[in-house]
Amino acid sequence: MADETGAGKTGRQIADQLWSALALLTRIPVPAHAPQGAASAWAWPLVGAALGLAAAALGSLLSWIGLGAGSAAAFTLAALALATGGLHEDGLADTADGLLGGHTAERRLQIMKDSRIGSFGALALVLVTLASWSALAMALALGTHWSALPAAAALSRAPMPILMAALPAARPGGLSAGTGRPSAQLAAAAALIGLFIALLLCGPVALMAALLVAALAALLGLAARRMIGGQTGDILGAAQAVSFAAALSLCA
Repeated sequence: MADETGAGKTGRQIADQLWSALALLTRIPVPAHAPQGAASAWAWPLVGAALGLAAAALGSLLSWIGLGAGSAAAFTLAALALATGGLHEDGLADTADGLLGGHTAERRLQIMKDSRIGSFGALALVLVTLASWSALAMALALGTHWSALPAAAALSRAPMPILMAALPAARPGGLSAGTGRPSAQLAAAAALIGLFIALLLCGPVALMAALLVAALAALLGLAARRMIGGQTGDILGAAQAVSFAAALSLCA
């Protein structure tokens, strides 16, 4: 699929791309629309922010009815995973199993395509989820979840288009390859939108969170390029999951 520049968008195109981003990144039913693929990448942080706001509302509701911060955090994270169909968590587990469990690029890609979870994947899921849970529990206890959740959810979706623009698809028939490859301009727009949302909600600490997210995404991208020759949907999901935990830990 050819690169999308995003130039000259009409109001209808923008609306279609917003719906497309929501359909691609969540399981939420959306109106019928023409799939936009990589052209919707600029809107992915906006989808994240919307999910974060909905999660913050749920966390507040659970706290209001008497749940402790830890329990409210666990149910809120479960709701986020349900909303996205566990897309990012699945990518995290497959990435850990593939990159750490194989000895050749072909074997790593084969492991990543396998739906079964291995020890590396299980460990990655437990550790990253535990980091997100502890950060969210702290945010709920402090009352900072209304800013921390949408900020982290927006920031964590910015690395995905950047990795797609910077790296070739490692698997021709995968989800990432089918979505297309966003242009550098679209990837930069996604990064700026995610950063703007985080700065608006969390202030200067958002800069530290953005730097941490960028460093983690860069390390993952370098590892993916060296070990499997590029990025896949699993790599993108892992980038989001790890970035979310890191950003939430700082913004909380």
